[in-house]
Amino acid sequence: MLILRCPAQLQLLEETLRKSLPTTLPVLGTVMTVARGNPASHEVLVDSWPHFGIVLTRLRPEDHKDPRDYYMNQLSVFYRDKGALQTLLEGTEAVTRERAFQILGMQDGLDEAVQEMASARGQKVE
Repeated sequence: MLILRCPAQLQLLEETLRKSLPTTLPVLGTVMTVARGNPASHEVLVDSWPHFGIVLTRLRPEDHKDPRDYYMNQLSVFYRDKGALQTLLEGTEAVTRERAFQILGMQDGLDEAVQEMASARGQKVE
């Protein structure tokens, strides 16, 4: 996953996400915050740029204090392609098994994908 830091990239992503409201709302807020100074220490990740399949926002990993604290490890996601979501959940550095996490998104199929990933790993989803 690529971390977007360039203001021009963040602005372009923001404009793209605005076109798909309300499903992009969970990630759009963080993208706007990061583009305007990032006081909350978040980061914006995409699978590819500029033609992305998935956008993930999260707190910077170095700011996590407790790997069991799923409130601090809150992820927001917007995806264009369910395959990109499956790839993200099945094993990338962005979503690791070492940390409890909470994932937010407004798209159909997100809950099922998370349930499938957890079942495959033998983990419990609340």
